[in-house]
Amino acid sequence: MESKRYASGCLFGLGLGDALGAKTEFLSVEEILRRFPPDGPQEPTGDPALVTDDTQMALSVGEALVEAGRRYSAASLEPTLRRAFVAWWLSPDNNRAPGRTCLSACANLAAGRPWYQATVAESKGCGANMRVAPVGLLPLERDSSIRGAIAQFQAALTHGHPTALAASDLTAYAIADLAADGTPEELPLRLRAYALSQRTVYHSDWLGPLWKRPDTDTPEEFISRGWDECLSVLDRLDAALAEPKRDRDPCEATGEGWVAEEAFATGLLCFLLFPEEPLAALRRAAVTSGDSDSIACLTGAFAGAYLGMAAWPKDWTSRIEYRDRLAALGELWDE
Repeated sequence: MESKRYASGCLFGLGLGDALGAKTEFLSVEEILRRFPPDGPQEPTGDPALVTDDTQMALSVGEALVEAGRRYSAASLEPTLRRAFVAWWLSPDNNRAPGRTCLSACANLAAGRPWYQATVAESKGCGANMRVAPVGLLPLERDSSIRGAIAQFQAALTHGHPTALAASDLTAYAIADLAADGTPEELPLRLRAYALSQRTVYHSDWLGPLWKRPDTDTPEEFISRGWDECLSVLDRLDAALAEPKRDRDPCEATGEGWVAEEAFATGLLCFLLFPEEPLAALRRAAVTSGDSDSIACLTGAFAGAYLGMAAWPKDWTSRIEYRDRLAALGELWDE
């Protein structure tokens, strides 16, 4: 039986969602429907279909993981992530409305500052977890501890808020769970159990002194703040799924996605409303009043991790920008 190619499905889903949502970011639902009648954008347009910084930075993370090799540690991964992020920052293609936090932190990294000083300490923007999907696809990282540490570390280089770390960890966990044939129906329960198990776990070997703040006494206190915000948004996700409303803006239930935990929850909500209908999930994610490209790219990553490459029309995948780079990473991990 042919492999479902979960890694390829996840990465191409991320890019396709990004391209679809790029047309609707910053617009209200009413304005989206006016510009793209009658139901919003139905497929990515153009050849190539252009993506945003979300896909660009996800590729940066994935390629840095490959460069670092499979014996991951902060010492081996930090230089490759730094180079990848600085290369993105310097790229002439970095013109897709990138987030201010990423720009500021990458400038600091380029200047040679230690990563824990380069990061924007109080930012929990969605730039931390819109790029984390490759961590969830790592084939040898079934151990949640190492996967979670890597997910948090890649976030921490730019976004130093504990919720940015926890939401990135939770996003990578969801990707790994779905790629391992986890059932969508019970995924929120597994996510809650994981969040509770990690609530006071601080990966000191990776995160070092990041926790040290004037109002924080211990690293456990620091990281628990992030997990508590993630648990709170999981409550909102549960409430939305208890009375699912496919025709309403998901942002009304779980937030507009400008911050990490809301991008995670709203992207996941769009997927869980249509777990067997990936195109419907992407279209729902693109017709949202918030950070539509980040929401849709996460929706696509979840759907692709669950359904594999067959989820996406070949006409779409043949036109997506960075197709060769997405395919190379996907094929490497699908093997």
